[in-house]
Amino acid sequence: MSTATESITETARAFFDACETGKGWAVCSAYCQPHASFAAQAEPLADLQTLQQYTEWMKGLLVFVPDGRYSVKSFATDHERNNVCAYAVFSGTHSADGGPMPPTGKSTSSDYVYEATRVSCTPRYVCPWAGWPGLCAW
Repeated sequence: MSTATESITETARAFFDACETGKGWAVCSAYCQPHASFAAQAEPLADLQTLQQYTEWMKGLLVFVPDGRYSVKSFATDHERNNVCAYAVFSGTHSADGGPMPPTGKSTSSDYVYEATRVSCTPRYVCPWAGWPGLCAW
């Protein structure tokens, strides 16, 4: 593995962990372009257009899903195309106040994929899409 590939992979892993553990934009912005775009196929995320919005959404999600966690199933770097793909499962229980409805006590496990694309000669990323089937099972 080349140094460039290691850098791409390490930066993507650091962003992924910070985002999926609810660190928000204050931490995640260190790994991204200031106006990085975001798009998703899942209805709850459809109105989000920037990676900043998504990282703050994840931070907010973990308020009412305090046991929210992710499990990486696959993490791959395609150096030729300057992108990283992560496949993971997010699990958690809607057990706290602060969400779109009172706590339901229902749990979910949702598969999702990130494709992070390198957008310049610096190791910073945008997240063109993420799929979250069944995200709002509660």
